[in-house]
Amino acid sequence: MAAQAPVDSNAVLSEILSTLKSMQLDHQQLSSAVDAINGRVNMLSGVQQVHAARNGTMSNNVSEGTSGAKKLVAEPSGVQTPREELDDGRETPSVPIPPLSPKKSGVSSSRIILTTYPGQAGIDPIQMSWGNADPAQRGPVVVGRGPSTIRRRNAIGAHGGSYSIYYALALASKNLKYDHKPDFTNTEPAAPIGPHPQWADPKKIVSMDPLGHLAPWLFKDYINKENVELRPTIAVTKAHMMLPELEQSVKAGRLVPDGKICMNSSGELAVTKIAVEPVWYLPGVAERFGMDEGTLRRSLFENTGGSYPELITRNDIKLFLPPIGGMTVYCFGDPAKMSNPNVRLALRVHDECNGSDVFGSDICTCRPYLIYGVEEAVKEAQKGGSGVVIYFRKEGRALGEVTKYLVYNARKRSSDSAAEYFKRTENIAGVKDMRFQQLMPDILHWLGITKIDRMLSMSNMKHDAIVGQGIPIHERVPIPDELIPEDSRVEIDAKIHAGYFTTGKVMNTSELAAVHGRGWEDLDVNTDYAKCALSTLLILNSTKLPFHHEKL
Repeated sequence: MAAQAPVDSNAVLSEILSTLKSMQLDHQQLSSAVDAINGRVNMLSGVQQVHAARNGTMSNNVSEGTSGAKKLVAEPSGVQTPREELDDGRETPSVPIPPLSPKKSGVSSSRIILTTYPGQAGIDPIQMSWGNADPAQRGPVVVGRGPSTIRRRNAIGAHGGSYSIYYALALASKNLKYDHKPDFTNTEPAAPIGPHPQWADPKKIVSMDPLGHLAPWLFKDYINKENVELRPTIAVTKAHMMLPELEQSVKAGRLVPDGKICMNSSGELAVTKIAVEPVWYLPGVAERFGMDEGTLRRSLFENTGGSYPELITRNDIKLFLPPIGGMTVYCFGDPAKMSNPNVRLALRVHDECNGSDVFGSDICTCRPYLIYGVEEAVKEAQKGGSGVVIYFRKEGRALGEVTKYLVYNARKRSSDSAAEYFKRTENIAGVKDMRFQQLMPDILHWLGITKIDRMLSMSNMKHDAIVGQGIPIHERVPIPDELIPEDSRVEIDAKIHAGYFTTGKVMNTSELAAVHGRGWEDLDVNTDYAKCALSTLLILNSTKLPFHHEKL
């Protein structure tokens, strides 16, 4: 009997490895396909629920199929809703377009349009009934300036907030085609949000579009039939979050990996993220600040260098997309629990501080409090509740980073006393804070939040704004003393003295005057500041540049 040939173990291992790689690739492709389907389902669910909320038939418009998947059923009779059939046989409901008024002569794109007026030839804005529960009656936010869109605009400004300037630069430099149309395939929300009753209250939400995450799908007929440019102002995605401090939290036992929210011993977190661009309903914003709409419009026009003349000439347009930063929501745990009044919610509302949040400056408590807020939000979610951190782009108390650094200089070149903390800012900016938290609670209303069990903030302004909007706060949680950097005692003690919440001691005026920050003595800089500044001026004045006195 002939002996069998020896088995080539390397060949077998290679074959197994190749099979495993093929299986892994197939699994990745399957996961991608499932994620894409989930995105479509979330969009379908969101659009359908908006329609259901309009008709008061939330539970009746969705039925369970035999496989357990949600099946969309017909709208109530009499509602003419255009539908688009999907690959799997389902249909996407959209808002019916109301009858168009007779088309007027278009506005030529070869002319510079400085402003427009109500009733002007070629101007036919899409209706906007802010706060209307019926999306067909409310209408989409239209702010584009393309040839087929400009006459239909019902909003002033531009998409992208402060980034709208880069959009203009991209067009001018021909890096972006003027007629580019966004392809929103697979961009649907990664998690369903709402609808909530607050979306239909024009006084609850005045600084963002409640339908902003569904706009291209909910109002798709405006895009397909009228070639109107519509863009989302809200995007919902999922991600991993890695912060070095959280690994230490795991090692110290404050965070326990569960494989779902805190995913491993490195403190890596699973998070749902929601980016929001501002959309202001001007009558509502004016009311929040206790002023009339005309005063608000004039101030916005004059103090942006006259950049938006339609604020003055188009009193029929009530929406403004301001050139400012927006916000990002970080949700830990099931996003549906944010609006559930029967589960606990831990919340931190945080205003941007680039120096501390990103680069670790110890002159303030911003990053330590942010990390603490994330950690406590995760722990609340792990206990079956919901944890939320909301990050607003309001750098330097909305005064900006240049002003903030000027204040730092003024503080460090004097005694840097807690008693003088706010005075330094007021001397330069004329005001100690421009964050104006009146608009901040809008995002809470949009998320469906009706109460806060643990508010991870000491700010009296934030507390008063939230409570003033009818959202009770059951517990306020200050930053633990051991997390406060030594040089930031000036900031935190001054804020506590001015009204910030604390469970500890509130200093009197004399005690506050004894609190001083670190100087610059340990830094390698020229501390003769006056001589340094004078020397720089002399050098500049004595420098003879060719273009000052010679022909080139």
